[in-house]
Amino acid sequence: MRRIVIFLFFLMCFSAQYSYALLNLELTKGVSGAIPIAVVPFAVQGDMPSQDVSRIITSDLQMSGRFKVYGNDVINTFPSDVSEIKFSYFRGLGADSIVIGKIQQVGSQYQVSFQLVDAYKGASPQSSVLLAQKFTVTDANLRALAHHISDLIYQHITGIRGIFSTRLAYILVKKMPDGTSRSTLEVADVDGYNPRALLTSTDPIMSPAWSPNGRQIAYVSFEKKHASIYLQDVATGDRHLISEFEGINGAPAWSPDGKKLAIVLSKDGSPNIYTLDLATHKLTQITKDWSINTEPAWSPNGKSIIFTSNRGGAPQIYQKNLSTGAVTRLTYDGNYNARASFTRDGNHIVVLNREDNIFNIGILDLNSGTFKVLTHSGNDNESPSTAPNGSMVLYGTYYNGQNMLGMVATDGSVELRMPGQNGEVQDPAWSPFLS
Repeated sequence: MRRIVIFLFFLMCFSAQYSYALLNLELTKGVSGAIPIAVVPFAVQGDMPSQDVSRIITSDLQMSGRFKVYGNDVINTFPSDVSEIKFSYFRGLGADSIVIGKIQQVGSQYQVSFQLVDAYKGASPQSSVLLAQKFTVTDANLRALAHHISDLIYQHITGIRGIFSTRLAYILVKKMPDGTSRSTLEVADVDGYNPRALLTSTDPIMSPAWSPNGRQIAYVSFEKKHASIYLQDVATGDRHLISEFEGINGAPAWSPDGKKLAIVLSKDGSPNIYTLDLATHKLTQITKDWSINTEPAWSPNGKSIIFTSNRGGAPQIYQKNLSTGAVTRLTYDGNYNARASFTRDGNHIVVLNREDNIFNIGILDLNSGTFKVLTHSGNDNESPSTAPNGSMVLYGTYYNGQNMLGMVATDGSVELRMPGQNGEVQDPAWSPFLS
């Protein structure tokens, strides 16, 4: 199993027109009693755009698992303005809300307007409008706009900021005809579309980590035949080496203010956690012992770092207060806990948990001490990464003979699989909000 290999690595050292989708989203478990909503195909005036905006919105809301969407495969009336809606028809379908819109060509651009309408509220059509906005974009930006509209709808109905405009980073591993492997650091939309390679190498790449502003990714590369840490600009592709000490250079994690990285170095013996000031290049050692200390992650307030350590005999999660120096063990459920990260509220941590030789994604409530296993597939899971709104966890999984990505809601109610179309996908990282 890959996570054991990673941990043992430390131990052994010291003893179409339509945008292409690299990943296919498959909803395997949705919320019981999901919110019913109708998404009407948008009316088009002028040349047909390259993107079907209403279909993208439908897919976004369906894949969230929190909506039961009535789309153009069910609807047989197609209003584009609230005055045209037959409310009794949509109530008969069972929809609580209705999304309608228009796309009008304006020169070389498209003007896109949409309305979110309550199927039950108000004495007049206009009083039923919950949300109405208009945008003008190029054809190339229609998919991004569709995700933005999905975000607006999701937030208005659920009260939680949407994550459809965020992005995913992951490692794509492809077997070559000569038997070698090629690794690529990819960045794609959250639904798997618009994949872009930031780095391709015949040597391993691992541990991608987004900067808090989403402009850079830190990662580990073995291109010099040993582990080194690089920073790369997502927009320009510019990259530079920031750590190549003798021994291990691994597991980069950004501080909340983006000014420091927590990293793992073994330059003085056993793997320990350090912080690296990116402006001054000053190193500060955080853990100082002969245990294996790895996989750091900062608390949202920047006052502590959690990490994986075998100081108690098996990998578990510990927390170090950066002011007092106090170290506290956090996990006790299962005989293996690793790859921890905080949720946005700072009150929970998501971990990779092993119980009875089965690896699952779990979440620990730091206030109550309650631990909940989120995945129950029995698959070989790894590398959890939490969405910026705290609602979902992205992770690597082994299913049907292939490494791919999975998603699970932090309450366990929604699960998705994201098989790759062009290789095996692993070691994912969810971006922060990008706007």
